[in-house]
Amino acid sequence: MFKYLPTGRAPGAMVSALLALSFLIAATGAWAGPGHDHGDAPATASSNAPKREPDGTVFLPKPSQRQLAIRTAKVETTREPSAFSLPGRVVIDALTGGRLQSTQSGRLQPGIRGMPQPGQRVAKGEVLAYVLPAIGAVEMANQRASAAELAANLAAARQRLARLQQLVGSVPQRDIDEAVIAVDALSVRADAIAGSVSAREALVSPVAGVVAGVSPNAVAGQVVEALEVLFEIVDPAVIAVEAMAFDAVSAADIASGTIVAGGKSWKLQFAGASRSLREGQLPLMFRAVSGKSSRNTPPTGEFPILAIGQTLTVAVQTKATTTGIAVPSAALVKNPSNQDIVWVYDIAEHFVPRVVRFAPLDGTRVLVTSGLKPGERVVVDGAPLINQVR
Repeated sequence: MFKYLPTGRAPGAMVSALLALSFLIAATGAWAGPGHDHGDAPATASSNAPKREPDGTVFLPKPSQRQLAIRTAKVETTREPSAFSLPGRVVIDALTGGRLQSTQSGRLQPGIRGMPQPGQRVAKGEVLAYVLPAIGAVEMANQRASAAELAANLAAARQRLARLQQLVGSVPQRDIDEAVIAVDALSVRADAIAGSVSAREALVSPVAGVVAGVSPNAVAGQVVEALEVLFEIVDPAVIAVEAMAFDAVSAADIASGTIVAGGKSWKLQFAGASRSLREGQLPLMFRAVSGKSSRNTPPTGEFPILAIGQTLTVAVQTKATTTGIAVPSAALVKNPSNQDIVWVYDIAEHFVPRVVRFAPLDGTRVLVTSGLKPGERVVVDGAPLINQVR
């Protein structure tokens, strides 16, 4: 039945005691039962995450492969030309390009179409600019004095000739002929002196093409020095590359060359080797013609924009061949020991590193001579991303 509290005990005192006990328990913390204490152990990682195994292989699930755009290709043994790499630079082709220089110091004046700009097409024989000779005040005064003296002598010679011609038959013909010769000679000298005072040199384009380079001093009114290169003109359909060989090479063994420009490889024809050293190096000349040129040379397609003097690497192919497995250069990465490796697709979602030896092939591929087997699937896109998995 119902039990009443003793008289004098307030029910609120018991409620206060219960609340104090609950606060004490919350402050000290609740303890898990036996078998439920996990201690300081870290949270368990997902077993489906990319990770590197203890043996060096990489586990990469299919979703991660698609996210990283991993692409593999089956490789086979092939026979390719032996090659080696040389440093090179783009030069003006001597057959289709040219330079414009002033033969004297003077002030620049624009041509008919104004001062040439980079990329502007010009025709052969077109006047691009003029150079007005820079003549000092003393020299100018001397030339004008000489011109005045010649003008006076020419006037006197003409008067003498006129008098002699009036006395035809009374004076020897020899005197009349000498007077005619003197007038002609003085006329030529007077014209030369008068022209030198105000003459200007015309800078005429030696070839047809595109203005590839313009000197910073090529500004209207700028005073330029003699022999300063003002304009460079090239044929955009022709490219010439000069490679420098540090060791003796046989020109008879060189078949072609390859460069990488604009993300693509371009084949170059071997034009010849120099017979004299330049700073201890042997220059090798390569050139190619694109499909837009009218020259009788096999076209190779339109070239990207290459600057005169731009440095690049030339892969020189020889006539000898080597057996190996051709893979893209992007497939090569370095392992922690700084060895060259490629990643091979082994079993499902597993990639194995293979230490390889290779030789240069062209600008975008290398020839693996050891470390790979025919029929294996090599990672050709995304190898650096797999190499970063830890």
